[in-house]
Amino acid sequence: MLKYKIDILEKLKENGYTTYRLRKDKIIGESQIQKIRNGELASKETLNTICRLLHCQPGDILEYIEEIEK
Repeated sequence: MLKYKIDILEKLKENGYTTYRLRKDKIIGESQIQKIRNGELASKETLNTICRLLHCQPGDILEYIEEIEK
């Protein structure tokens, strides 16, 4: 399962991108912001945008955690 390594919205805020600005400037839509808030994986397009804004690679914000089957 893929999971966020960092608090994406907090990191964006530190870089000047509040959720208000993300929505207002149509950088990231509300549905994608909600997915990030809920720990759900955002779309590939949104992940591309996040990496561009934070000047990072996907591996800097995502990690794979193996699920243990019951």
